[in-house]
Order: sequence, then structure tokens, then C-alpha cells
Amino acid sequence: MTDKELKTLKDNLWHAADVLRSGAHLAANKYGQPILGLIFLRYADILFKQHKAEIDAAFARLSGTRMEKTKKEIAIEKCGFYLPECAYYDFINDAPDTAEKADLVKKAMEAIEDANPKMAGVLPKEVYAQLVPEEEPELLSNIIRIFKDIPENCTVDIFGEIYEYFLGNFALAEGKDGGTFYTPATVVRYMVEVLDPTPGDKKFLDPACGSGGMFVQAARYMHRHNASEAEQMQFRCYGVEKEPDTVKLAKMNLLLNNVRGEITEANSFYSDPYNAVGQFDYVMANPPFNVDEVSLDRVLNDPRFNTYGVPRNSSKSTKKGTDKKETVPNANYLWIGYFATALNENGKAALVMANSASDAGKSEYEIRKKMIEEGIISQMVTLPSNMFSSVTLPATLWFFDKQKPKTDKKDEILFIDARNTFTQIDRAHRKFSDEQIKNLGIITRLYQGDTAAFAALLAEYRAALVDAPEQAEDKETKTKAYWQSQIDWLTERFPDGVYRDVVGLCKVAKLDGEDGIVDQDYSLNAGRYVGVVIEDDGMTAEEFKDTMLGLNAELEKLNAEAKDLEAQIAENVKRLFE
Repeated sequence: MTDKELKTLKDNLWHAADVLRSGAHLAANKYGQPILGLIFLRYADILFKQHKAEIDAAFARLSGTRMEKTKKEIAIEKCGFYLPECAYYDFINDAPDTAEKADLVKKAMEAIEDANPKMAGVLPKEVYAQLVPEEEPELLSNIIRIFKDIPENCTVDIFGEIYEYFLGNFALAEGKDGGTFYTPATVVRYMVEVLDPTPGDKKFLDPACGSGGMFVQAARYMHRHNASEAEQMQFRCYGVEKEPDTVKLAKMNLLLNNVRGEITEANSFYSDPYNAVGQFDYVMANPPFNVDEVSLDRVLNDPRFNTYGVPRNSSKSTKKGTDKKETVPNANYLWIGYFATALNENGKAALVMANSASDAGKSEYEIRKKMIEEGIISQMVTLPSNMFSSVTLPATLWFFDKQKPKTDKKDEILFIDARNTFTQIDRAHRKFSDEQIKNLGIITRLYQGDTAAFAALLAEYRAALVDAPEQAEDKETKTKAYWQSQIDWLTERFPDGVYRDVVGLCKVAKLDGEDGIVDQDYSLNAGRYVGVVIEDDGMTAEEFKDTMLGLNAELEKLNAEAKDLEAQIAENVKRLFE
């Protein structure tokens, strides 16, 4: 399936499934559960069919021998799970379009969980009864038929992309609430691009894992970089998520993407299910920002948080007349400390954090200073605004590297200002394109001395330029002009194919020296170091003066019109009550 065909399929499935909004007796934030459950059911059906001939052959070959196994045992060996006949998609799809269909889906989900203990409690069941309203009992049948359109030859990767696409759309539809379980895929892909996880026997932690997108993107990155199946199987993920429904989304996401790991329902501030300190090769997360009700007593003696320091109020006394116990004023630096301490001696981390944390003062300042001087912070990236469904202001990516203090880069940090690098989705949302992810990622590679990666990316763009059409047939087609612009972006900023500071984009800041990190009071705000490009508009002083006078005259005219309109509205309101 081509990228274009996959996009068309995802769009068609989403628009068709949107019939839920008009007919289902569900709250707006509950649409995702039944839909994602049906995607999983269709995935299980197709994957099981793809292995069924092999399963039947093995069963026949082993029957009556000392190595005899049940079909269930063989199925789990061949495709990772067993699908009972009552859960076959055609069995459910072909049943009458009545209210009984919801009961069939529920029984199918229960049968899958019974046959596969690792799925216990994961799949949605009761919610399907709300998709057969009395006035439209065939609604559930119509939705089930929609997902029958997913081709029988779909791969695990395609199902994973479909699932992720629906997660993203549900997050956008839910607005602020959707952002609690989903981090936009392109942001995560960039984080993984910088982190550059290597395959093998590695452990990966996300202590605020939402629907598990960090794990999925890390696994896909290794797959794209030709990690063997055996190496990918060694890579294990460990997630913590406190919302029960989101835990289910994450478990389904891992199963759909064939990612091995565990998701534990817990509050990471008060629970440490994996004994995290010093245990992990990689940590990635997009934790909730600016949480202010964390009990100080419950984190003060926890090495996950107190190794670098626990944020404290400047006054330790509680309010007069109350017995309320002290809380952490802002938990941002609890998260930051947690990520640093969870890493083993060679570990690396990437996290999304509120911009305000980069310059936070008081006790947070001391924590940040300690980390900077230790040398574990490797890179800071300021993101564009409107990249998240729940946060409109720019956020910052923090990157840690426990190996860095042992290198000659100990006393420096790479800063990248990516606020002007984005692709507009709609008026309120932005993303990174594939090429923007690669272009920003190559800055890190060049800084690390990987000039071969830069040459390979240039070669990739030049090959695409040769094959591209002059004009686009549709908005998805990339033309020669597009690919030339990508080549120009790289060669104009890094003409010699090696790293250099670029005003307005990237800067390696030293700890000491004029305008160094110490001089900037240990700020981690990229804008303080990278600077701003002052564009030459080509105007003479006289032309600039004329332009500004013209704009001022236009502004005065608009102000006068506004005053007239304001007076007219006031007069109209007055007449209403005469």
C-alpha cells in the first residue's frame, strides 16, 4: 500500500466512523473506546487469518505425536495470540443488524481476553450497548461494516498507523482533554530522531505514558533503521499511566504495533512499580505541566526526586488556621529529576516540558544549576506554538545524556530554536513534516560529528528531486521546487557539511565565557543563545518612512471607523429601551 493509498484509507475510515457523532448515545469523550476496540478486532481477525493456514498445518502435523499441541498453543507461537471463532470479524459482520450485535461484540471481546491472559481487562465491552439506540438499532452494524473496508493484506505497521491516526483525531476532537493521552506523532518522531535509540537488550521507560505513542515511535524508528526482529523483541517498554481508560488504549496500542512491554496503572509521583532509579537505557515522556498538588511528604525522601533536589515553597509554613500539609509548588522539576535519575550510566532521555521551566527560579534554579554543572543536559529545543491539542503556547524539549559528562562536550549544551519550523494543519494546529523532522534531526547528527548522515540526507533529497514532477497533481504530491527547497535549507545553513552555529536556529553554548550559560544565569531558554535573524527588507530609509506613514494613516482611518461604529451600537441599544 502506497503512502497516498494509506492516507486515503485513513481519511475514509475516519469520516465514515464519524457517524457515531450523530447517532450514538455517548458523551463526546467516549467515542474513542468503541472505535479503537473495533480497529483492534479487525486487526486480530486479519492477522489470525494470515497465519491460519500455517496454524492448521502445524496442528495436523503434530496431532497424534508426542509433540501434539492445541490450536491455541500453536496460534500463540505463530502470531502471538489466539482468536476464538466467535470473534471472527465476518461472524459478527454477517449477523443480523439488530440490537443483538452489541452482545456479539461484547462476547467476542470477552472470548479474546479469556483465551489470551495478557489482554485481560484491556478491550472495551459494555460500551457497545450504547451503539444500538432504539431509534437506530443498525448503527453498530454500519460502523462494523466500515472497518471491513480495511484490506485483508494489511500489515501490522499499517494497522498501527490507522490506530495512531484515530488516536490523534480523537485527541483533536476532545481538545484539552485529548492532550492528556496523546502526544502528536510528529513531535514524538522528532524526539526519537534526536534520541536515536539503538536496538538490542534495552529498557525504555515512560512514567506518564498516555496511549503509549513514545514506545510505538521508538520501535518504528528501530524498524526503519533495519533492526533485526530478534533485536526488536529484546527491546522492552515499561509505562506508567494513572487513568484506567488510557491504560487500556496504551495496551491495545502496544499489541497493535507488536511492541513488547508492560503498562502499569499508577500515579508516578507516589508509586515506583519498576524501581526506576538507574535502571533504564531510555526515558521519554510528555508529562502533565505545572501540577501543584503533589504531597511534599510523599516525595521528599524518594531518590527519584531528591537526587537533584525537590522544589520547595520559599516559605515552609502552612496557611494560618489550617492543618493543610505542604505541597510541592510546581511538579515540573519533579518530572525533570525523575527522568535524570531513572537513567543508567549510559542512558539518554527526552521529555516535553513547559517553557517556563527553562528559566524557573528559586529552588528550581538550584536543581537546574546542579544538572547543568554535572553535564547531563545535552540539548534543548524550543518547539513552535500550537503543536499540541492541549497546549497553545510553545513547549520545550529537554534531552539528557548520561555519557556526556565523560566527553569533551561536558561543559556545553546544544540549543535549537524550532519555533519557525512547522507545517500548518489548520488555523489552530501545526505539525512537523517528514522533511522538517529530518532537517532538525540532522543538526544533532552534525553536532555529534556525523557528516555521513548529512551527506546521505542530501543524496536522498537530490534523488527525490530527479524523480519529482514539475507541478503537483494534488496537494500531497511533492514537486521539484519542494525538494529543491529542502536541499537549499540544508546547504545554506551548513554549506561545508559540518556543524556550525546558525543565527536564529542553533547554537552550542559553553558554560563559561561571555554570554555563556553561567553568564545567562543558568537559563535553558534557547532564545537567549540562538538569537534572532534580522531580515533585510531591501527598503531605503525614505521608503521605510513612507511605508510607516501610510500604515499609520490607515490605522487612524480604522480607529475613526471603529469609534463611529461604537457610537452607532450604543445608540441602537439605547433605542431598544426607549
